Amino acid sequence: MAATNVECVDFLEFQDTLKKMRQFDDKIIYKLNETIPTESFKGQINLSSKCEELFEEVQNSHIQRESAINKCLLAAKERVKYLKNQKDSQGDNPIFIKNLRKEQTNLRLLQSELSVEEVLKNRTMNAFHDKCRGYYKPTNVSL
Repeated sequence: MAATNVECVDFLEFQDTLKKMRQFDDKIIYKLNETIPTESFKGQINLSSKCEELFEEVQNSHIQRESAINKCLLAAKERVKYLKNQKDSQGDNPIFIKNLRKEQTNLRLLQSELSVEEVLKNRTMNAFHDKCRGYYKPTNVSL
C-alpha cells in the first residue's frame, strides 16, 4: 500500500490504513520462522539471501508507513496553520476555534503515531536480528 493512497483528513480512516500496513510487522515472527527453516533443511536454501530479501521487505514496509505518517503530519500542520490564520483574520469565531482545536488534536494524534512506529520498528528489527544475525548483517541499520 503506497503512502500516496493514504487518506489524511479522517484520522480513523488513517488509523485503519496504518493498521493494515502494520500487519507485516505483526507477522514478523511467522515470516522469520518461514524464512529460517529447521536444522534439517538449512543446507537446502541460501539463508543469507533469504534474510536479505526479508530485510528489504521490512525496510520497504517501514519506509512506506513513515512516509504516510509524515505526509499526513505535513497536511495537518498546513490545516492548523490555515485555521490559525483564519481565526486571526476572522476574530474569535467559535467555528474557527472549534475546527482549530480539532485539527490540533489530529496533529497530536499523528505525532503519537510516529512514536508508535518507532516502537514497532525496534521490535521488528530486534526480532529480525535475533533470527538472521548469523546469516545476514545489514550495514545501514543500528540495533
